[in-house]
Amino acid sequence: MTFQFFRELGVSLPALIRGRAPAQLIIQTTDMCNAGCPQCGMRAQEKFKRSKLNTESMTAIIDRAAKNRVRALSFTGGEPFLFQDTLLNLTSYARYKGIPYIRTGTNGFMFMNSSQKGFLDKMRRFARDLRNSGLYTFWISLDTWDAKTHEKNRNLEGVIDGIRTALLVFREEGIYPSANLGINRSIVKESITVDENSPEAEKSRFYEAYREGFAKFYSFAAGLGFTIANACYPMSMQEGAVYKAESSDNLVSYNDTEKYLLLKALYDIIPQFRGEIRIFTPRNSLRMLMRQYKGEKDAGFACYGGIDYFFVNSADGHAYPCGFRAQDDLGDYTQLDTKHTAGKPTCRKCDWECFRDPSNQTGALTEIFRNPLKTAEIFTSDRQFTKDWWSDLFYYFACSMFNFRTPPDYGRMKFFQK
Repeated sequence: MTFQFFRELGVSLPALIRGRAPAQLIIQTTDMCNAGCPQCGMRAQEKFKRSKLNTESMTAIIDRAAKNRVRALSFTGGEPFLFQDTLLNLTSYARYKGIPYIRTGTNGFMFMNSSQKGFLDKMRRFARDLRNSGLYTFWISLDTWDAKTHEKNRNLEGVIDGIRTALLVFREEGIYPSANLGINRSIVKESITVDENSPEAEKSRFYEAYREGFAKFYSFAAGLGFTIANACYPMSMQEGAVYKAESSDNLVSYNDTEKYLLLKALYDIIPQFRGEIRIFTPRNSLRMLMRQYKGEKDAGFACYGGIDYFFVNSADGHAYPCGFRAQDDLGDYTQLDTKHTAGKPTCRKCDWECFRDPSNQTGALTEIFRNPLKTAEIFTSDRQFTKDWWSDLFYYFACSMFNFRTPPDYGRMKFFQK
């Protein structure tokens, strides 16, 4: 089944033997945004020179991505749906070029004003456009389980009612979007801070608060009508990143002790909800990030950013190993031939899920050819990681690889619920 996973991604055995992971690319189409999220440096009220890649540039980037055998392509922003027609045309083009896994998402601004006449028809057209574009995954951001707090955070009044209504229409049209949680402090009922010197009782209180918060989030998302959920780990205190979605705002600023505890809370609560909503977050990756924040420098598999994974900036169309490493400008992506980017993955500088999660999930099969002793050491030294890795893999198949055109199979999913 593990090799079936890679066959579905279109990765050949020779590529695995060379130690190449299924290639991924994130294209930031624009850094323009119409929401007021305090946890993001691209929020509407931030003052900086905004940018947008033109259609010709993005088409050329997709052409190069196809040549580089990219299997998973993400369009991000800013708010990519500010330019909806262009975005969905590019999605169709990428699918035409043979890229199978294409994903994008929104802050949900189009779901506002759901009481207005014609909203249902508008959502039905939108659903059909999404379905026909060739998208594999479509996510809608949710900050917390409390509707009023979410809408206040983003300055999107009434958006939750609109999402609830739209999801009913989407289900009728045969598509199932994801709820995307950017982990932040509004997921808990009260502000709690701890550090390495805090009493164990306070650390336990912090952990329990986030465990409860994540449980409420999954229940809230499922109650709205979502059948898939994902979590983005806190993009905090990464000033100078090329991708400005990071922020130093207290809402997403966590120290290492807090990150360990909230990741543990997420790790522990996921099995409770795996039968109720398809949870994309792999527990094996959470476990390795927990070990990292416990002070283990070489926990798990390092990131493939700059080797098989790349980020393209909207300001200039340049490639970077990821959205974090602004100092590693690789130049115009259309000139980047990834045949020459092979190397040993070593980076663990951030915990951004976009690349760290797939690096841990796919690293096992790619690294077994490159460094079999190290791979064996990782699996034998942490038996729980081994169990999590296999469980995550089988769960992904039970969830139909999170295809947003496929309804959930709760019978298969229940097998993974504890």
